[in-house]
Amino acid sequence: MPGICHQTISRYYGRSKIIVGRRIFYTIRAFSGTHKYDYDMVVVGGGSGGLACSKEAAHFGKKVAVLDYVDPSFQGTTWGLGGTCVNVGCIPKKLMHQAALLGESVRDAKKYGWNIPENFNHDWSVLSEAVQNHVHSLNWGHRVQLKTKSVDYINGKGSFLDSHTIKAVTKNGREKIISGQNIVVAVGGRPRFPNIPGAKEYCISSDDLFWLKKPPGRTLVVGASYVSLECAGFLNGLGYDTSIMVRSILLRGFDQQMASFVGEHMESQGINFIKSSVPKRVERMKDGKLEVFYDSYEWGEEHSDVFDTVILAVGRDPVTKTLGLEKIGVEFEKSGYIVCHKDEQTSVENVYAIGDVIQDRPELTPVAIMAGKLLARRLFDGSTELMDYDKIPTTVFTPLEYSTVGLSEEKADEVHGHDNVEVYHAFYKPLDYSIPDKDASQCYMKVVCKFEGDQEILGIHFLGPNAGEVMQGFAVALKNGLTYKQLSTTVGIHPTSAEELVKLNISKRSGLDPHVTGC
Repeated sequence: MPGICHQTISRYYGRSKIIVGRRIFYTIRAFSGTHKYDYDMVVVGGGSGGLACSKEAAHFGKKVAVLDYVDPSFQGTTWGLGGTCVNVGCIPKKLMHQAALLGESVRDAKKYGWNIPENFNHDWSVLSEAVQNHVHSLNWGHRVQLKTKSVDYINGKGSFLDSHTIKAVTKNGREKIISGQNIVVAVGGRPRFPNIPGAKEYCISSDDLFWLKKPPGRTLVVGASYVSLECAGFLNGLGYDTSIMVRSILLRGFDQQMASFVGEHMESQGINFIKSSVPKRVERMKDGKLEVFYDSYEWGEEHSDVFDTVILAVGRDPVTKTLGLEKIGVEFEKSGYIVCHKDEQTSVENVYAIGDVIQDRPELTPVAIMAGKLLARRLFDGSTELMDYDKIPTTVFTPLEYSTVGLSEEKADEVHGHDNVEVYHAFYKPLDYSIPDKDASQCYMKVVCKFEGDQEILGIHFLGPNAGEVMQGFAVALKNGLTYKQLSTTVGIHPTSAEELVKLNISKRSGLDPHVTGC
């Protein structure tokens, strides 16, 4: 049937096999009663947001399918179901961060009386295997959950045929066509590679780092994003000579005072910052090492250095260009980000988007999960609750963790005016640092408030050990209108670093010394 079209295919009921030339199409028609489509919801993307959305929809008795497919990285790395967070993001990153912290704890333990050998070292292969085994267990767990909840899992790359119809292409090239009353785009993003010679041929990204079989050796990380700083931080903590190449500022979009302290601490830990520089080309030498040529804005000339591994962490791009969005009229930016309404609906009525593909939304796993669940509830359970993208907490897992919720000091000044903002701050020394006599120069916190009345808190920033664990509870309070008066009348838990937040009493406006000197 050389002239077959989708309208012809849609007349077939049940599971029909249709051969067009050498291509095989499978249609899964399940018409019953008033059902017009194969599924109530088709989710394109099996990351955290897509999985959460699909399982929530299934919870309401809806027929749901999830498509997931991983294009290999430029170095050939692939992984299983679960998306970036599970496979090449939050989970392996935090485990390797923990491995680095453990090395620091072993060194501290000697000061606490533990008899530790002078020469202890780290085995990359053991860590790598342990991390990968855990990730594989999560991949399997996600597949089991989908099956338990009767969500159909299709390991295929999806694209639109029309606004209700998706074509899935499997690894072996087989095509499957399915239709859905609602389509949710949740394909996430992948690392961006600069357009320079040798980048795609010789460099890796975070997609590859967590799956390396051999130690990375002397490493250059290019970029000033949280991904860059986190990777460089744990690599240095594991004992690898690590450098970071930075074009301009660290952690763009975050509070810049906090970002500068993060950088200072990393430098104090032995990480080399190559500042005001951009890579120009990467060449492989005869011995397999990589020579990186870069332009320095500071010196105005080209330099080069040699590394075993070069990691590119200069940003991420949404994986939307192969979806065929333009074919069905979904509005999206040139960059690939999808334009959505407040309810995650795109410019096409039955097509929605969640997670990292949406323009101007926080690109964070918990955000995608919450947005996916709320979307399913609105579509299938009569809910009207929208995702609130304001006051989202997050943590940068650098060697000294930085956690934040709400506005940066710069943003608060911009929105409310500098004279209408009060900032309470303190440098503190965690008790755990006392016996090892560790440098606490960058252990710092601040609370950004409105100046008038009970001083509504606009943002909280915490730099120190276990920052993420500290911030979660404060994020709940901030979400519910926390004021400085309420914060300062809360009894702290002693002795903790978290209690220093409720003890804050020195304002920047006062000019007094913000260093904590005792209980």
